[in-house]
Amino acid sequence: MPVPDQPSCEAVNDLLSRVGDKWTVRVVMSLTGGALRFSELKRGIGSISQRMLTRTLRALERDGIVSRTVTPSVPVRVDYALTPLGESVAKPIAHLGNWAIANQAETLRARAAYDRAQDVG
Repeated sequence: MPVPDQPSCEAVNDLLSRVGDKWTVRVVMSLTGGALRFSELKRGIGSISQRMLTRTLRALERDGIVSRTVTPSVPVRVDYALTPLGESVAKPIAHLGNWAIANQAETLRARAAYDRAQDVG
């Protein structure tokens, strides 16, 4: 099997790091139902700070996963939505989330067994 070149590996690692970030997962899953305003996103996610949500949305917009639409009004309306690229990554994220939920108990048992074994040694 050929070894991928270094630049390709770095690009893949960079993108997987973004997609695997806990806030990215929460934002992408929140937007699967359609466009939301910043305040709606923040309220739906709950535990995210305004600064972190802003940073996450900017990074996702930069990567082409989220679009930002400004509607001139008073006050200005800003909506965030998944792009086609964002919609394509939402499915694998949902599958991984479902896998994590289905395997949570087994993972906790494995961690406890590992920790017990480490305490013995």
